[in-house]
Amino acid sequence: MKTNGSPDWYQIQALYPVNREMIWLNNCGTTPCNTETIHWVEEYLRGYAAHGGQTNVRRYATVKRAIRSILADLLGCSPEELSLIHHTNEGMNFLSLGLSLQEGDQILLLENEYPSNIYPWEHWKEKGVEISFVPMSETPEGFLENLKNSVTARTRLVSLSAVHWCTGMPFPLEEIGAFLDSKGIEFVLDGAQGVGLLPIRPKEMKISYMAFPAWKWLLGPLGLGVLYVAKEKLNTLRFPFKGTGSVINDEAYLPYREELKGTDRYEISTANFIDWVYFQSTLEMLSGIGFHNSMERIYELADYLSDGLREAGWKLASDHFPDFKTGIVVAEKPGVSSEDTVNELKKKGIMCALRLGRVRFSPHIYISKEQLDRVLDLLEG
Repeated sequence: MKTNGSPDWYQIQALYPVNREMIWLNNCGTTPCNTETIHWVEEYLRGYAAHGGQTNVRRYATVKRAIRSILADLLGCSPEELSLIHHTNEGMNFLSLGLSLQEGDQILLLENEYPSNIYPWEHWKEKGVEISFVPMSETPEGFLENLKNSVTARTRLVSLSAVHWCTGMPFPLEEIGAFLDSKGIEFVLDGAQGVGLLPIRPKEMKISYMAFPAWKWLLGPLGLGVLYVAKEKLNTLRFPFKGTGSVINDEAYLPYREELKGTDRYEISTANFIDWVYFQSTLEMLSGIGFHNSMERIYELADYLSDGLREAGWKLASDHFPDFKTGIVVAEKPGVSSEDTVNELKKKGIMCALRLGRVRFSPHIYISKEQLDRVLDLLEG
């Protein structure tokens, strides 16, 4: 998919049948499938149909190793610190139920956060742990100050998103991590809107734990996610959901075992292996393109769309943080109903989202500037 070392974006666009039907600008929500992935999945299913679990097409251990290896390179961590789970919400519940907090401790969460990073923490209120919220800001610098002002002597844990799902604003993760680390506060990250879009390196950013889904910027399947637990933190977590797949040598069912695997202990039992095959396909495509190239292309498309929207009189959330790259374009136009705009675009086959009264667009690498021009023409009309 590269021409003279550069990605061939038109070749990538041709892999996505959705481009023949609509313009999909909700990639920080869900992402459609491409024809190469369909081929991978079909090949596996044909092998499974012919040979069942004995098929040599996409073997379990090989696929798992490939996925963890690519993600480890992307995140700058060890493959053994990653587990393939179902979604962010599941990962946050694993972490919340595994952490040790005391009555009177405080958890800080993000104001207007996505529910996957709110509900898993609520059970702590019944145990006398206070849950408080860091006020939002229109700028990353302002949010960092809000966070510093929200931390108290009782703060034990802060759980944030990498990017605000309603505004597209990235948070200054490195600065946040350094500050929390200096205070001895655990840093948990919801990487849903960030992994694959931003260069997130948990070790450098002092992130102890992170969960994220496959189906956003990594172009993977619905119902598959990833949990990161820093190696030095793993055995400090209680493990409430032990299953067949949690123990070493799990294919030998007897005698029962006490010794747990590494972070993949959270792969409790039989996985949806078709999703793994799907995910390996998209990760290998993105790795082949180069994650940096993919990120830069998303920024390029987002900037192109942003420039066009400004010319058409739209106000952008990203104008408050011009020095921070984002692939999520959130806009509103005075006198124009954002809800009506989203509905009208949907009728014309353009998929975006309504968030906090504004229109949210999120292009990915298979989108072309010509498609964005068609969107802008409609918004100007």
